[in-house]
Amino acid sequence: MALVLTILKWLLIAAVVIYLAGLVVLFVKQRELLFPAPPVGRTAPAVAGLPEAEEHVLTTADGEKVIVWHVPAKPGRPVVLFFPGNGDFLAGRVPRFKGITADGTGLVALSYRGYAGSSGSPSEQGLLQDGAAAYAFAAARYPAEQIVPWGFSLGTGVAVAIAAEHRVARLILEAPYTSTADVASEAFWYVPIRLLMRDQFHSDRRIARVTAPLLIMHGTDDPVIPLLLGERLFSLANEPKQFVRMQGGGHDNLDDFGATGVAMRFVNAPGG
Repeated sequence: MALVLTILKWLLIAAVVIYLAGLVVLFVKQRELLFPAPPVGRTAPAVAGLPEAEEHVLTTADGEKVIVWHVPAKPGRPVVLFFPGNGDFLAGRVPRFKGITADGTGLVALSYRGYAGSSGSPSEQGLLQDGAAAYAFAAARYPAEQIVPWGFSLGTGVAVAIAAEHRVARLILEAPYTSTADVASEAFWYVPIRLLMRDQFHSDRRIARVTAPLLIMHGTDDPVIPLLLGERLFSLANEPKQFVRMQGGGHDNLDDFGATGVAMRFVNAPGG
């Protein structure tokens, strides 16, 4: 019996050591998991298939250089301020950008710091500064009443923060979350995420300051950000608002379920 107890004791110690070592690895590597490096580097819009876009390099408040693609809006048309997801790169979004700009709507699409030609390393505070620089670029060219932030996945946290602090015409959130800590807790339920996570993007604490009309689109079968989190964020938002559940939609494939068409009808809807 004493031998069995000794073995169990050492097994328990080994399990605790392995668990703690795993926590250390997660803590150290968390930004690599949240902000994975895109598969391509800097790509000119014309090379990517969007020759109508102009590339601009913006300087953020903390001195980083970030890239935006700008398709000028036709007179009187709105401009979409697009914030991509965590593994996105602008060249990979060209089909969507063509759909957005087909009717003369303008586009300002941001490549976050550390992504595809932009300098620096990503963090929540950094991405919010990148978003502020992109908004300032748009606001210098268009009235606030024409600017429509559209965030996808991780980018919804940036879009909510911008709409909470600045005047915008409307806000589009595609596959949003209450916080990235809530998303991570779904995947790592056995880890004290809220104590360890540096970049939590608390849209749930910011959404009440958004007064612009809101559209949320979310796939019912999203394996990355559960539909429940999008619904929870929606419940915290002010009117006017609408929630479009895309039956059978996943995370990266909502254009297959008409997401761009839904969003552009919202952008062009009369009133607010």
